[in-house]
Amino acid sequence: MAAAMATAAESRATAPLYDPWRQAQIGADVVAMTHASPARLAACQRERLRKLLSAARAGSVFYRQRLRGLDDDAELASLPPVTKAELMCHFDGWVADPALSLPALQAFVADASHIGEAFAGRVQVWESSGTSGRPGVFVHDVQAMTVYDALEALRRAPPRPLQRWLDPLGLGERYAFVGATGGHFASMVSVQRLRLLNPWLAGRLRSFSILQPRDDLVAELEAWAPTVLATYPTAAAMLADESEQGRLRIRPLEVWTGGETLGAATRARLQQVWGCAVRNSYGASEFLSIAWECEAGHLHVNADWVLLEPVDEHHRPLPPGVASCTTLLTNLANTVQPLIRYELGDQVTLLDGACPCGATLPRIDVRGRLDDPLVLRGDDGQTVTLPPLALTTVLEDEAHVFDFQLRQRDARTLVLRVGGPAGEAHDKLARCHAALRAYARGQGVTHLRLVDEPGRAVPLGRSGKAQRIVARASPVRRGA
Repeated sequence: MAAAMATAAESRATAPLYDPWRQAQIGADVVAMTHASPARLAACQRERLRKLLSAARAGSVFYRQRLRGLDDDAELASLPPVTKAELMCHFDGWVADPALSLPALQAFVADASHIGEAFAGRVQVWESSGTSGRPGVFVHDVQAMTVYDALEALRRAPPRPLQRWLDPLGLGERYAFVGATGGHFASMVSVQRLRLLNPWLAGRLRSFSILQPRDDLVAELEAWAPTVLATYPTAAAMLADESEQGRLRIRPLEVWTGGETLGAATRARLQQVWGCAVRNSYGASEFLSIAWECEAGHLHVNADWVLLEPVDEHHRPLPPGVASCTTLLTNLANTVQPLIRYELGDQVTLLDGACPCGATLPRIDVRGRLDDPLVLRGDDGQTVTLPPLALTTVLEDEAHVFDFQLRQRDARTLVLRVGGPAGEAHDKLARCHAALRAYARGQGVTHLRLVDEPGRAVPLGRSGKAQRIVARASPVRRGA
C-alpha cells in the first residue's frame, strides 16, 4: 500500500517548469555567446563539460562506474560513448534523482492529459518516437528547460524581422502545429507547455493531429487560417500538395520545419506553393534546440550548450566537409539525466569557413536517420546499396512527387505507394517509374521491379513522422 501511494505521488503532474530569474541570467549569456570568439567558446565548453562530469559522477551510479579512472578535466574524446539501448537498460542508475523511476515516468507519459505539465514538480518529460529501434524516456530539469527556452527565443532568426519588431510577442499571429498530438513527444510537449505558461498565447496557438483523416485535417486548418505553420517537412510537403490541388485554402506567411531532414527541393516547393518564408531547425529528444537556421540559411550549432561530434563507424572524429557515419551528442545543460558522448545516429557534416550572418557558432549540414538504405541485387549478382537521400532526391527533383513511400519487397522488387486520389496517381507513378529506373540503371540494377500502390495513404509511425524509404527486415546476402 505504501509503495503504491509513493508511486502515485511521484507521478502526479504539476505546472510546467519555469524560473524567470534563471531565464534572465541564461538569456544574457546566450546573447553574448552567439558571436563569441572560438577561444572563448572553447573555454566555455571546457568549463561546462567539467561541471557536467562532476555532477554525473556525483549523482549517476551508471556514470560513476563508466567514468571511473577519469577526472573532471578529461578530454571529451577520451570519454566512452554510450547508446540509447544501454542507458535505457540502466535507467534507474542513469538518472541522478532517485525519485525518477522508470515505471513512474512510463505511467506519466502514458496519460496524454499530462502533456506539457511537469512530473512531480521535478522535470519535464518526453518520449522519443523509437525511429532508432527503441523508444526512450528523457527528463529535463529546470536548468535544461531554461537553456532550451533561451536558445529558442534568442537565436531563432525571424523570417519576417519587421513583423517581429512590431509584434515581438506574436499577438497578431495564428500559430498551427501539425504533428503527433497524443503523445509526450518533445514538439507536442513544448507546444502545450507554451500554452500553459502563457495564457495570452493559448488562444493563438493550436495543435492539429497529423494522424487524423486528411480531409478532417484540411478542414480544421482551413478554418483556423494559420499565419505560422510548424510541422515536419514531409507533412508540410503533403499540405502543400493539398493546397496546390485546391483542397486546402490557407496562406501561411511563415513555415517552421523540424524533426526530419528538409531537402532543398521540399523547401523550394513550400516557398513556391505558399509564397512564404521557410525556417528550419534541428533538435532531438536528447537536446531540444541543437541547431538554428540563420538568415543566410545555415544551421548553427548551439555549441555553448551542446557538443556534437561527427564520427566514423569507429567513433573517430571526421574533418569538415565529410559526412559522418553517426554523431555523438553531449548535453551540457542537463545534469539530472546526463548524456555524455551519446550516439545520436544522425549523419552530420561540419562546415568550414565563416557564415555571412556573422554568427561564430559552428555550421552543419544534417541528414537524419529516418529512412533506410536499400540493399538490392545488381546485374552482376553482387549487392548494390541505394542511399535513401539519393532515392528521395530522385523522386522529388526528377519525378516531382513528394507524398510517397518506397518499400523493399525482395532483392529486386520495390513497392511504390503514392498518396492522393487514385485517379490522380497515374501520372505520378509514370514519372516515378522513369526516374527510379534511370537511377537504378546507373547504379547497376537494370532489372528493377516496381509494384504500385496508387491512392494509398503513406503510413505514419506513432510519432506522426512518415518513413518514406523502408528496407526489408534482413539485408540481401551476396549471391542470394
